[in-house]
Amino acid sequence: MTQIAKSFDLPAEIVILSRGYWSSVLRRLLKDKVSVACMVVLAIIILATIFAPLLSLYDPAIGTVIHRLKPVGTESYLLGTDELGRDMVTRLLYGGRMSLLMGILPVLFALLIGGTLGTIAGYAGGRTNAIIMRSTDVVFAFPSVLLAVAIAGALGAGFTNVLVALTVVLIPPVVRITESATTQVRSLDFVEAARASGAGSFTIIRVHILGNILGPVLVYSSSLLSVAIIMAAGLSFIGLGAKPPTPEWGLMLNTLRGAIYSQPLIAALPGVLIFIVSLSFNLLSDGLRSAMDVQ
Repeated sequence: MTQIAKSFDLPAEIVILSRGYWSSVLRRLLKDKVSVACMVVLAIIILATIFAPLLSLYDPAIGTVIHRLKPVGTESYLLGTDELGRDMVTRLLYGGRMSLLMGILPVLFALLIGGTLGTIAGYAGGRTNAIIMRSTDVVFAFPSVLLAVAIAGALGAGFTNVLVALTVVLIPPVVRITESATTQVRSLDFVEAARASGAGSFTIIRVHILGNILGPVLVYSSSLLSVAIIMAAGLSFIGLGAKPPTPEWGLMLNTLRGAIYSQPLIAALPGVLIFIVSLSFNLLSDGLRSAMDVQ
């Protein structure tokens, strides 16, 4: 496929993404110190949440009132305790599981659904394109945060409902970026050559279209991770996400509001982790954009 693209003298970003391309992307990404640092930070946090039962001996839902709001550095409680005497290290580790899932899964679902719709709209054009794109424009008419709150409020609090709300909010921008990239690639000479050679639409999309739009779509989707994590935490903070006593960073921020004056450091810990994870995903997305040479 690369030879076909080169025969038409296409620019580098239009060449089919082969294994060699991905290897070069990885090499460039690993040369970026900021991206490497972000990957290390995210890997540590993700692994810590996965192996939370091995890193803490406490139950995240059980505490004792006599140990409530112990300061950071207290013996047996490295990061203190919350308003119900539960170990903060344990709560943060288990809470990371919920927060990361509520941020990552909606982006994956939006990438799958929105990418499929955008590709179909961009390749088919005409009435199909108009129906799909005008439908997504309706969602764009509402502010994303307000729409997420409205959907989650209508469905009720809970992990599944947050996933649905955030997925619905994230699908339209993915559809738009995918449709735009597909429309540009569809009109290129090597796609016309494949169509003239008798290749079916499914084959053209799978072999020629997807390989060329994958770069910008992946880069854009990676930038949505930090947005999804912050929005999920926000929904939990206002009571539309995880339910007590489930540990989740946004919900922990809400329940620790009363401790902001007596133990401000403990009250800020969930917010600090949200900030670190969101910033890491943002910087990693920028590094990926540079490594993939996507403008």
